[in-house]
Formats: sequence, structure tokens, C-alpha cells
Amino acid sequence: MAPLADFILRHVPIPQIPYHYTHYVRGATPLSTQPVVLSVLAAYLATIFGIREFMKTRQPQKLTFLFQVHNALLSSGSALLLALMLEEIVPIYWKHGTFYALCNAKAWTERMEVYYIINYFIKYVELLDTVFLALKKKPLAFLHVYHHSATAFLCFTQLNGKTSISWAVITQNLAVHVLMYYYYFATAGGAKIWWKKYLTTMQIVQFIVDLHLVYFGTYSYFSSTYWPELPSLGNCNGTESAAVFGCALLSSYLLLFIKFYIDTYKKPARGKKPITNGHANGNGFKNE
Repeated sequence: MAPLADFILRHVPIPQIPYHYTHYVRGATPLSTQPVVLSVLAAYLATIFGIREFMKTRQPQKLTFLFQVHNALLSSGSALLLALMLEEIVPIYWKHGTFYALCNAKAWTERMEVYYIINYFIKYVELLDTVFLALKKKPLAFLHVYHHSATAFLCFTQLNGKTSISWAVITQNLAVHVLMYYYYFATAGGAKIWWKKYLTTMQIVQFIVDLHLVYFGTYSYFSSTYWPELPSLGNCNGTESAAVFGCALLSSYLLLFIKFYIDTYKKPARGKKPITNGHANGNGFKNE
């Protein structure tokens, strides 16, 4: 039962979509080969740093309306995708239990694959965050640029690896994004929001939970495949390369966000305003 997805399919006029847009077919689905993905991400880096150089002798652009539209779409889109994923995976979790939902290949349903593809494409839309920052002459912080580009590549690797545990990481990320993009939408319009500090806390908690899950899934895979004498609940679906890359990248995210939190809220530079979530000495940048 997926009432929201069924309602959309019944009442929203969706044109006939080719198979490779609703199923991940490497080489046919857009952005599904490593050379293409790396080329797009290289173009992203060249674009944002090119804009930064171009804007050095020009006045910053306000772009308030476009910025608000961008954030409103990402906040509402994240909420819709989160609801669709949960109504698909929760019945599987309820019927078969935690390990099955996280690790069984059958938890990678056709609809979940569609949602994974949509989430992957959204990561490229989110790259516009940095374009806005560059046009506004805001700092292009390493954490922001690294996180945006690496997350797109992470989603690509997990689609290739058909990592069944993906939904547990993505749903948390979507929940954070609902609030984060709403925050940037609201503050761009002049709203004062008291909970901005807690966005970074939520992101850190998210990565801690993510790491417990992905290390558990990776351990399950390697122990059942190579060391059956070790205690294990069974295999966890996905490829070795996707599992190892996911563990390494999420570990780096946790360390970088903890450092950001300490630098921002625990030890502001002397003589400067504290960096707040989204603002560095008065200049905004997104963390995620």
C-alpha cells in the first residue's frame, strides 16, 4: 500500500517515461557512467570558481526571489520524496524486520529505485546552491563545495552498487534538507529563526547514525562473504566498492562537520563575529 504514490500516478498527468528513467540502466540512464559524472562535477567546480573570479570586480547579486524559489522547491521536494520513500519502506520494515529492510536485495523495490534516481538527480540541482553563493560573492567554503560534489558522486556509486541500505541514509538526509532549505528560504525573506544552530547538530547526529548503519552493513557483507566464523546476521546487499566508499566518505563528513561546529559555535575568531550556520562573518554558505 502506497497511497501517496498511487494518488500521484492516478491524478497527476505524467507523460510516458522511457524505461531507463524509471530504472537505473548504466550507460542509458542520465549521469550513469563515471566519465560523465566526473566531467559534470569538474564543470561544476570550474563554473563556481570561474564565477567567483568574474565577480571580483563586480557588485554582488541579490537574486532574492530566485534564491527563495530554489530553496522552496528543494524543501518541498525533499518533503514529498521523504514521504514517498517512507510509505514504500515502512511496510517492508514492519513485515520483515530491520535487517531485512536494511540488507535484503528485495528491499530494493522498483519504486525505491525510482526514488533513488530522483534523489540522485536532485543532488545536481543542489549544485546551484554554490552558484548562488558565487554570484552573491559569498565565501566558497571547502566543506560546502566538497560536500555538494562528493554527495552527488556518492549517490552515483550507491546506485551502481544497488546498496539496499541506501534508504536509511537518504531518508535522514531528506529530513534534514526539509528544514535546512526552509531555513534558507525563510531567512532570505528576512525571517529571524532561532534554531539555526541546531541544523548543524542535526547534521552531525545524522552522520553518526549513518555511520553506525553503513559500518554495520559493510561488516555484515564482509563477514558473511569472507569470514563466516564471525558473528553475523547474514549478507548485506551491495558491492564492496560502494560499501567501502560510502563508509570512507561519510566518515570524512562527520569529521568535517564536527570541526565546523567547533569553529563556529565553540571558538569564534578574536575580533570577528562568530560563524553561524550559513553565515561566515556575515557571508552565507550552506553546509549541506
